[in-house]
Order: sequence, then structure tokens, then C-alpha cells
Amino acid sequence: MVAGAVIGATIADLHNQRREVVEGGRTVYTEPDRIIVRDPGGQAYVRGNDLYRFRYGARDIRTDTVGGETRTVVIRPDGSEVITVVGPDGSLLRRIRRDPGGREIMIIDNSYRDPRAVGGFYVDVPPPVVSIPYDRYIVDAQEAPPEVIYETMRAPPVQRIDRRYSLDEIRYSPNVRMQMPSIDVNTINFATGSWTIPPDQAARLQVIADGINQALQANPQEVFLIEGHTDAVGNEVDNLSLSDRRAQAAAELLTQQFGVPAENLTSQGYGEQYLKEQTQGPSLINRRVTVRRITPLLNGGQANAAPPPRQ
Repeated sequence: MVAGAVIGATIADLHNQRREVVEGGRTVYTEPDRIIVRDPGGQAYVRGNDLYRFRYGARDIRTDTVGGETRTVVIRPDGSEVITVVGPDGSLLRRIRRDPGGREIMIIDNSYRDPRAVGGFYVDVPPPVVSIPYDRYIVDAQEAPPEVIYETMRAPPVQRIDRRYSLDEIRYSPNVRMQMPSIDVNTINFATGSWTIPPDQAARLQVIADGINQALQANPQEVFLIEGHTDAVGNEVDNLSLSDRRAQAAAELLTQQFGVPAENLTSQGYGEQYLKEQTQGPSLINRRVTVRRITPLLNGGQANAAPPPRQ
């Protein structure tokens, strides 16, 4: 196993496990560990279950359902707990970390809906006005020195954030996400159709992990979105699934090899929607993952204070 994926596994291996149904005008493609939905307007998105990432190194796992909500508690060897609450449809509602002394820190509250939120999870806002240099807004992990990567992991939004956004709004609204600088992790080279991170490339995530862990030392409530991308080869459904698995593989590796707490990471695949190189052919540049700090979007731009020291 490498980063949670069978070595040599490709998207073609999943075709015989995928099921397709039409529900209320939507086409839903179900795989063993995620779903892809195409709505009547033609927009498509993927949604996975990231609880798998919390099982690594767990001492015990408990799950119970109350009032339609399913609560999963992962107990770690040190006695701390990560509590994940999902709704009846499997969507994340809350993620909480409880230390051995019983003190709780809210990491993600996806149940919050801003009074100005309208309709679904897509937020129609203008693209942000970016006044910082391009290479500090979209940082190239292959070219940037470590200190720039570390600074980007704690960089503020490029413009004022005027409200809180739910995690789903951030995931599915590009102009919301783009208010935060990002790091293109183009040091990892994915083979066509594969989400496996080659073992000889895993060490290239060290500088990313160091930057995230430094940010978490200053604020344990920080949340980072790992975004997966593909090139334009292949169909839309395959590419959404593949990109989501690439993001998953990077998130798992950051936790398992570099000690980044799983609860401070979330992942999402975008398929071929955001090509870096505008080509319909194979492109190593487009087969990538991106890391973005999203804490200010989740809390409306207000700095999350670190919890007070234990007495």
C-alpha cells in the first residue's frame, strides 16, 4: 500500500465497480468509497468519505447514530479523540478534536449557514482582486524556497473576507477559494490514470508538511484543503474520481509519513476543470495537487485564537 492506494491501481480498475442511476434528473455514479453527481444543468462534482484517513494509528473507533446524525469517534493512543459528525446523506456536519483532558476544539463546522447564503453550495461572487505578486499568490512548490512555502501556509486572504463560508461552499465555489493563496505541488508526478504517489517522490512532500505543521503549532484550528487535478485526457466522471483520489493520496501521506494531523486536512477533486496548461492532450503539469489554507474562509476572516494553556 502506498498513500492508501494499491500500487499500480488506475482509474480503469474501478470501471466494473461503478454504478450509475438517475435520480430526479441527476445522474449519480456510485463507487465503493465516493460518489460523482451530474446535475440537470450539466455541472458535476465528486464527494468522498474522508473517515478512512483517521483510522491510521487509531487505538479504537466508535460509531453511533442519534437522530439521523452519525457520530464517529476515533481514539488515538494518547487518549485524544477526533469526533466526526455526518448527516443522514453522509455529508460532514462537524469535526472536533478532544484532548485527553476533555477540552474540545472545533476544527470544522460545516453545519453553519450564513444568513446571506442563498440556494445550494455554489456561491456566485466576483473573482478576487489580487494585488500580491503572482508567484506569491500561486506558489510553485518546485521553484519556491521553503520559507516562501512556510509563509504561504499562514498568509492572509488577498482581500477582505466579508462572511463565513461553509466547507461545502468553499469546496464548490472557485471564486471563494481563490481569495486564499495556494501552493501547486508539482513536485509529485502522477502517471496517467493513476493516483499512486511513487515511493521515491514521497519525500518531496516534506516541505509542505513542515509548513502545515508550523502553522498548526501557532494555531491548532487551521484547516488546509488538498485539491486534486487531472489533465484533459479521459472522460469527466473518471477525471473527477481520479483527481479526488490524488488529493486523498496526498492527504494520507502527509499524515502517515510526516505527522500532519488528519483532522486539519480536507480534500477535494476537481477533475480537468482547472487546467494549468491549456491542452486536451496528456500533461504532467495538469496532473497535480494543490494545497490551500482555508481557515479564514471558514471563520469569516477572524483569526482563530489558539486554545488557552491547560492549568
